[in-house]
Amino acid sequence: MDKMDAPKRFEGYLQKIAAGPKLSKDLSEEEAQDALTSILHGSVSKVRAGVFLIAARMKLETVTENIGYWKALDQTTIKHELPFTKLLQIADPFDGFNRVPYFGFFTLPVLARMGLPAYGHSTQSLPPKFGITFEDLLVKHYGVSQNDPLDKRLALLKKYSFGLLATEHTNPALENLRDLRVEIIKRPMLATLEKLLQPVRVKSGGNFLASGYFHRGYEVPMLTVARLSGFDKTVIGNGSEGTTFFGVHKEARVFIDSGENDTVEKKLVLQNMFSIVTQDQIRGAYQDLKAEKASLEFLSHLGESALKNNQGLAASLIACHAGTLAHLFGVFRTPQEGFDCAQTILAAGTCHRLLMQYLEDIR
Repeated sequence: MDKMDAPKRFEGYLQKIAAGPKLSKDLSEEEAQDALTSILHGSVSKVRAGVFLIAARMKLETVTENIGYWKALDQTTIKHELPFTKLLQIADPFDGFNRVPYFGFFTLPVLARMGLPAYGHSTQSLPPKFGITFEDLLVKHYGVSQNDPLDKRLALLKKYSFGLLATEHTNPALENLRDLRVEIIKRPMLATLEKLLQPVRVKSGGNFLASGYFHRGYEVPMLTVARLSGFDKTVIGNGSEGTTFFGVHKEARVFIDSGENDTVEKKLVLQNMFSIVTQDQIRGAYQDLKAEKASLEFLSHLGESALKNNQGLAASLIACHAGTLAHLFGVFRTPQEGFDCAQTILAAGTCHRLLMQYLEDIR
């Protein structure tokens, strides 16, 4: 960048992107990276930072700008390596869900038992939804301290092959923008890019990401950035409320990128994924849950019941979620095979015991 100080450069960026629908201009990759770096480092006022985040979203970010913004976030991400051969990061929306109850938190130990180590990357819920996230369940329901050290969470992920990380641990500079994001209300570009950070990786070949989008078109910058993030395989789709729960509420458009060939698009829908008996089981549970309000207590009750003995409305949905993801990442040939394996695992009750041990260790 030129020799002007950060506030002066930032003033120029604001003048470019906040000039209205006809006069606003796009930033270069370097300018976008410098602008967000200035915000993350606290080099500009909160007022100017808020104006920038709003203007960037209203202008509509280009792919080039998103790459620059992601590079700024990537540089402030605390990174670690674990001795797995493969590791799946599930990154659902950081503003959570608040419609049909979603049991991704309880899917993690099932995936681990399937031979696919997995962790959820999230934070305590953000605007505009202020829904439920992985971290909300962990902190607000199970009583885990939000100030517990990153090393502890990494050690438990290594021990159990499943776990949870939050931006409080992985990117404190991003987490420090929480109050500002609450004030600006609408989702900034941070909401797209924070799901694509890679705080934990394995040495080679098995770095996997599962994430979601809600509005069509966001898959393009997400896939571009995911490649830069170093994921060996990325699965992004329009699951329920933007989560990784694909193909149940409606047909899901899922994009699979391995960084080698063209991105593959799959259309996932229940009738093409599972047997008639399994379809009816999943569909029935989902329809029954649509009438229920998602709450921490409700989720934990149904989620734990499923992990104990494969009972309750959540059981078939957890098996569906785990089976589908395990299939998409090459563990099983079909989603049905994954579903059947997940049900066997749930019936054994081991996942509940392991989750309770994990929660005891992390407190």
